Amino acid sequence: MAALACLLLAGCRTIAPPPDSTAAAAAQQARATTLGLANGDCAAPGWALAGRVALSNGRDGGSGQLEWTQGGGRTHLLLSAPITRQSWMLDVDPRGGATLQGLPEGSLGGDDAAQLVRDATGWDIPVAALGCWLRGVAAAEVALGVARIDFGADLLPLRIEQGGWTVEYSGWKPDPFSRLPMPARINARRGEDRVRLVVDRWGLE
Repeated sequence: MAALACLLLAGCRTIAPPPDSTAAAAAQQARATTLGLANGDCAAPGWALAGRVALSNGRDGGSGQLEWTQGGGRTHLLLSAPITRQSWMLDVDPRGGATLQGLPEGSLGGDDAAQLVRDATGWDIPVAALGCWLRGVAAAEVALGVARIDFGADLLPLRIEQGGWTVEYSGWKPDPFSRLPMPARINARRGEDRVRLVVDRWGLE
């Protein structure tokens, strides 16, 4: 009878059970270890991605092409807007010092990459933590506090909440180097600040 009712009701579907929390935690730890992120150091090891990013803060918005590379404790971001033909480059050294280039006033430097970007552009971008979040792993608790992670039935993260930010993942694609599924679409938000990223290519530096 139940089967007949399900056939008559087009909306019937099987709901997947929630993932086992122990298995999900073990899968996440294994993922962090494979990516070299077990200690929460988001600057290690070497990797790269290319994609499209959109930023908004409730007042202004912008979008462009993003290239992100990390290696040897250094982080390099290149954001280019094809329509305006403008580009910005952010370099972060192993000690956290940062240099931002491409601004009308020239090159600017600072001791904190996120603060430098915020002061110069008005964008709130958690640069250090994104090195982990972009790869589907929580950042170190000492920096942003305890993370809450929701998992899908495949034991991959659906959502990471940490440091006031909510990072959501929709879609994954294979990484030929780590042999792990890597995020294809990422939406991060805190208050009115938004960062949306579509990853076109994952790579290794």
